[in-house]
Amino acid sequence: MKLSVWLLNLIALPALAINLSGYKKPSEAELKKKLTPLQFEVTQKDGTEPSFKNEYWDNHKEGLYVDVVSGEPLFSSLDKYESGTGWPSFTKPLDPKFVTTKTDRTFGMTRTEVRSAVANSHLGHLFNDGPQPLGTRYCMNSASLKFIPVADLEKAGYGEYLKLFKKK
Repeated sequence: MKLSVWLLNLIALPALAINLSGYKKPSEAELKKKLTPLQFEVTQKDGTEPSFKNEYWDNHKEGLYVDVVSGEPLFSSLDKYESGTGWPSFTKPLDPKFVTTKTDRTFGMTRTEVRSAVANSHLGHLFNDGPQPLGTRYCMNSASLKFIPVADLEKAGYGEYLKLFKKK
């Protein structure tokens, strides 16, 4: 494991140390077996799925969205909103330490690409046209995400996030 990933697991992801401390990204062959062709294209080759023809753009259930490759918790349904783009959009990540950004200059434009912090999966792009007060839109590909409903959080190993969904 690269030193930087090991340090990230040790320092930046203490809540996930049990799940990701020994994380080793699968080989390309293993990923091709684990993922659908679309999931592989999106997460490993920086692809984009069709708008309005993806699994989560219109999902209104409560729960978490995690990286389809590593299981890193990325977004909460509490921060999801209807952006009109046809992709799942969020105002913010569950925690900024779970995502990284980099400049993307493909297709003759400059955008901010969003990737998962540990698995380095391509997730989508960040735009500054979201709702206030943050004004951010994390426009994600459903193919890079796995949705865990609230009822399954404990069983799936994400029980620590149940408190987010407790009604006050």
